[in-house]
Amino acid sequence: MQRKNDRFVERLPLRLSHPMLAYVVACAFTTIALAVRMTAEAVLPTGYPFVSFFPAVILTSFLFGVGPGIFASILGGLFSWYMFIPPLHTFHLSGVTVLALGFYAFVCATEVGLVHLMQRANYHLGAERERSRALAETREMLFRELQHRVSNNLQVVAALIALQRRNVTDEAARRALDEASGRLSLIGKIGRALYDPSGQQMGVEAFVGALADDILEASGRRDITVAMDVEADLTIPPDAAVPVALILAEAINNAIEHGFAEGRRGRVAIRLLRDDTQRFRMEIADDGHGIPAGHVPGEGKSLGLRIASALAQQLGGVFSLEPRTPGGARALLEFPT
Repeated sequence: MQRKNDRFVERLPLRLSHPMLAYVVACAFTTIALAVRMTAEAVLPTGYPFVSFFPAVILTSFLFGVGPGIFASILGGLFSWYMFIPPLHTFHLSGVTVLALGFYAFVCATEVGLVHLMQRANYHLGAERERSRALAETREMLFRELQHRVSNNLQVVAALIALQRRNVTDEAARRALDEASGRLSLIGKIGRALYDPSGQQMGVEAFVGALADDILEASGRRDITVAMDVEADLTIPPDAAVPVALILAEAINNAIEHGFAEGRRGRVAIRLLRDDTQRFRMEIADDGHGIPAGHVPGEGKSLGLRIASALAQQLGGVFSLEPRTPGGARALLEFPT
């Protein structure tokens, strides 16, 4: 209701199909004011000839603008002069009459002028609001287009690295190129999911599920299942979305590579929530081979886990990897929001 009222006010003064209609309505308002003044004649004290015409002037100016407002002022002044200023039913001009009409004209001019200034300010405010809305839409469109192009370029670079791998004979170098290509491709997919060109935002659970499915599909491990437990209405801060997604990907890849090596079947459980201190918490647990006790993620040889630890520090949080009882491993990311 409030928004409808705002839109109505922004359209004032009204533009009728025929300009003369505004003057007809102004005449009707003034005539009603005359009828009200005549009805109240018996109860009003002497000296209030204009009292009922001021609301008519304000209402006319508010609805139809300066011209009809001035017309209502003149018509109301003539009615008052003729009907309520002695000698009655004449347009006799005396010093007292000139003074009374002068005050009336001043008050009406003030009313019409203030309404006009208010409507001009409201018009400019509405125009500025519309301009800001258009700029915001343009910025959002350009941002989505930029993200879309960046994602496409990352996919192209990943494909070029994969092609270059064919010319490399060293096994360690081929493996490094494979990992680099996979990470670039994954970053491109994350960008597509987070900043969809259509403007649709993917929910946290749907995004995490799609990312986990992509990783499992890329690894060819259809014998590994994923279970998710995402807190209701959980949101990821925009500036943390990509690092969180990359850490999740590295944790799942680590579980596939080490926990489920040699074709071992298993299950990965992903849990996202906010703890009692409102810190974002993500757990990735598997029932694979597990890890050695005392293992520190950022100090091992695994580049993926070192990347995860660095990204966690970037978020002001911590990433840990620890053995899980009765078996398997658990990766944990925590950072303040």
